[in-house]
Amino acid sequence: MKLQRILIFANGVLPDPEAARELLLDGDFIIAADGGTRHVLALGRLPDVLLGDLDSISSEERRIAEASGVEILEYPQDKDETDLELAIEHALSKNPAQIIIIAALGHRIDQTLGNLSLLADSRLQSMDTRLDDGVEEILLCRDQVRVKGRRGDLVSLIPWGGEVKGIFTENLKWPLNGESLFQNRTRGISNEMLGEEASIRIDSGSLLIVHRRTDDRSIHFSYGDIS
Repeated sequence: MKLQRILIFANGVLPDPEAARELLLDGDFIIAADGGTRHVLALGRLPDVLLGDLDSISSEERRIAEASGVEILEYPQDKDETDLELAIEHALSKNPAQIIIIAALGHRIDQTLGNLSLLADSRLQSMDTRLDDGVEEILLCRDQVRVKGRRGDLVSLIPWGGEVKGIFTENLKWPLNGESLFQNRTRGISNEMLGEEASIRIDSGSLLIVHRRTDDRSIHFSYGDIS
């Protein structure tokens, strides 16, 4: 049976654990990428799978996983992929409808940039895949996306890998009507939502969408909005 949602916990920063907790739904399949296990356990859940080279997990966390019957897939430290990339590979093998990657930002800029680049995997093109920690969600627009949130939320549009042509936005404070954005310019940073939903459509290229939720409310989620 096809899984609806897979949540992958990475070993980055989780700025607001209570906001992240609201991401979790009953029935989610949870993959912990090595040190991401600490976030899963802190939120009162167990991963279905723990994988990676396991150099960032404590002995106590591993003991809990083993005692709880969690499937553990251990890889050598001398490998070409990061633990998060391995987790995405494992998630793809299960053919889910959605992949939500939690705690993939922070600590190291090289790891953060590498994690963002994983969104460009062509196998994710037809799937709702995003990084989300409850405060910020990040997704890659290849055609059209809708962002659910609240008036005043920040939405930044960042060209990813080169010029992005023919950008059309709706319900953003500073609209784009067919203009291009360039990789060496910052025009698309810090736009604002005018309501509970904004849409972005592009003719060509890849556009990284960073949605930062305002912090004066409970978070509002809607998945499956990538067309």
